[in-house]
Amino acid sequence: SERVVIASAHVYPVYPDWLERLVEPLEDIRVALTYGKQRGTPTSKFSEHQVFRQWFPDSPRPRQGYPFCNNANAAIRKSVWAQHPYDETLSALEDLDWARWAQQNGYRIEYVPAAEIVHVHHETWHGVFNRYRREAMAFKQIYPQETFHFTDFLRLFFGNAWADLRVAARLGALRQVSLGILAFRWMQFWGTYQGYRRSGPLTWKLKEAFYYPPDAHEEDPGHRPVAPIQYNEGTKNDPPSSNDA
Repeated sequence: SERVVIASAHVYPVYPDWLERLVEPLEDIRVALTYGKQRGTPTSKFSEHQVFRQWFPDSPRPRQGYPFCNNANAAIRKSVWAQHPYDETLSALEDLDWARWAQQNGYRIEYVPAAEIVHVHHETWHGVFNRYRREAMAFKQIYPQETFHFTDFLRLFFGNAWADLRVAARLGALRQVSLGILAFRWMQFWGTYQGYRRSGPLTWKLKEAFYYPPDAHEEDPGHRPVAPIQYNEGTKNDPPSSNDA
């Protein structure tokens, strides 16, 4: 097949038409890769929910101008990938590196929010640190002129933690999740800082997609005419959680 679907072992689809929606944009020969929406489980860390909401909004991104994507839930055009396989020397973010190449060569990346999956992360705090450190090392390899100083660590930790705490307060969950918020954002940005140390110019939109807190405005996900798949443990990311801390 000309279409190769990539899904993490830690994901499952929300709607039965997930695959159909994910590959649909590949009917346009100008589209090299599509990626779908991701949400967490009720046991996901509170800040992980905010990351998913930031990276994978409910609205599509027509003609996305920067090379963000995620191969935990993606479809790729095989003939294009054969021209330029993933860079296996990267510690992470090989999908982003590939998307950058594809856009530089005139192809398009399409975000498909209707192709929604649930992504299950059960990481220790050290696991969160390692994940973001690994991604930062790869990011630095892809964009060698980019920097991330200690002042960036402080600014982004406080900015994102404060944004999460405000959301938690609005949901009435502040007491349950506040420590988990601080721990997650600390590990996220301390790992990022250490990853940059181990290894400019970066487009503002891409840096914003990775690091900056989302707008507090809640999007309307809209109504899907297809009923969600019913799993024993549920499919949607209801507001968590005493399990966050």
